[in-house]
Amino acid sequence: MESAADRLELITDPARRTGRLLLAGGVEQSYVDIVDPRYLHFEYVRRMAAVADLAATGGTPLSALHLGGGALTLPRYLAATRPGSAQLVVERDEAVVELVRRELPALPPEVRVEAADARAAVTTAPSGLYDLVLADIYRAARMPGHVRTVEFAAEVARTLRPDGIHLVNLTDLPPLVTTRVQVATLRAVFADVCLVADRRMLRGRRYGNVVLAAARRPDRLPVARLATAAARDRVPGGVLHGKALDDFVAGARPATDADGFPGPPRG
Repeated sequence: MESAADRLELITDPARRTGRLLLAGGVEQSYVDIVDPRYLHFEYVRRMAAVADLAATGGTPLSALHLGGGALTLPRYLAATRPGSAQLVVERDEAVVELVRRELPALPPEVRVEAADARAAVTTAPSGLYDLVLADIYRAARMPGHVRTVEFAAEVARTLRPDGIHLVNLTDLPPLVTTRVQVATLRAVFADVCLVADRRMLRGRRYGNVVLAAARRPDRLPVARLATAAARDRVPGGVLHGKALDDFVAGARPATDADGFPGPPRG
């Protein structure tokens, strides 16, 4: 028998008749506009999309790996803004995959969806294949330990092209300990890392989402343009990079598999 915590629902947004909200156990997970895939409801999704927008010349197709699918908001956005982009979506929950496939508009053929564990999928992925790897991986409102270690980040870096970018969505609360550790973890692998978040979060005033961007090549991230985009968002955000990010991390230690976060689940 399905418990309330396991229940999946797709409901119509009463304020936007074409909006669909995916709920898991009553908690908001994803939002999709079934007519306009460029409409992005959640602030953190807009921040991730801003990085994708600035990753290459407008309209240029990109190769993308999405770890965590939900209602496939960002795959739909990339397909609309960069037609022809080859995308693979990895979503662990088969029930989510089936619900979204059954109830929401079909995806273009260049977007594939697989039900699998994110780390297992990354570990078996070819090297140097992706322009973007986007991680939005949550289980019971927490990011699983095996996808937030140096070893996992190294596998992600391996799958990226030389100019590729890795994006991570986190949820955190003051004093942002999880975020500091994750920044330190990414910096142990990637040459360029920045953080984008609501300014109130950066001041330690609220719980919410933080987006991290990481690149293999130094100075790859479009930090100045990203800061402009974040400041102009309807939920104004700030960007930490360089010395400001050094100060933010403040001695946080990277997480490793040895800390008790082993590799991908078996079976």
